[in-house]
Amino acid sequence: MTEPVTNPDNETGADLSDRLTLTSVGQTYGSGDDQVVALSPMDLTIDPGEFVCLVGPSGCGKTTLLQIIAGFLEPTEGTVMIGGRHIRGPAPERGVVFQAPTLYPWLSVQHNVEFGLKARGMPKAERAQKATEMLETVGLGGFGSRRPYELSGGMQQRAQIARVLVNDPRVILMDEPYGALDPLTRERLQVELLNLWRRERKTIIFVTHSVEEAVFLSTRVLVMCARPGRVTIDRRIELPGDSPDGVRSPDVIATPELQNIKVELAEAIYNAHS
Repeated sequence: MTEPVTNPDNETGADLSDRLTLTSVGQTYGSGDDQVVALSPMDLTIDPGEFVCLVGPSGCGKTTLLQIIAGFLEPTEGTVMIGGRHIRGPAPERGVVFQAPTLYPWLSVQHNVEFGLKARGMPKAERAQKATEMLETVGLGGFGSRRPYELSGGMQQRAQIARVLVNDPRVILMDEPYGALDPLTRERLQVELLNLWRRERKTIIFVTHSVEEAVFLSTRVLVMCARPGRVTIDRRIELPGDSPDGVRSPDVIATPELQNIKVELAEAIYNAHS
């Protein structure tokens, strides 16, 4: 079993009643000779307000771990809890943003964002107001009447993020949300996500194959290795200009501090498989 991965200092200063805790969580697929250990039993603690990125090679269990936290997948062993409550399935308190936008093409962007609120029984006028405000927040004001296929890839991702945020989740789970976007759109959405995170202070768990993206976005990077999948490095991220109310500029990517951390983590991933 891996050593517990925790944030004992609670640097976010947040209410720990929404702390995410994984205890001896493991995942095995198949049985007998066909058995594959996707995740070795691990302990993991993530405090409210942390921005945690998961990096590692394909097959190391990043998406499996995300699916367990989302409640899409029940672990074969261990327990997952948020604020002392067992996670036994999907719930509005945990919003998921996928790599490919999962918007309903027959609905307008506005009605896509309203969808979860409608399913929860919120009155029409109230959900319309909340959806309109959230579209403004993500830079899609004026696009509510459009269909998803009328938007660019980056705008579709903004709409998907709005649909998640409007439900006011405690935790936002993002599975390579910018992997299919061009570099300029990806950089712009990274900055927008950081702005939203600083403003809303949601817990974000973000899966990426890009070490640079992970270092730029997060307060903490977890490096995972395969065979079996496990967390091998828990790296706190502090970059020049960081402050409780500050927002990182893309300029920080060129700093020696970020590049040194990037090299450190990239080498760790490489050495684990050499």
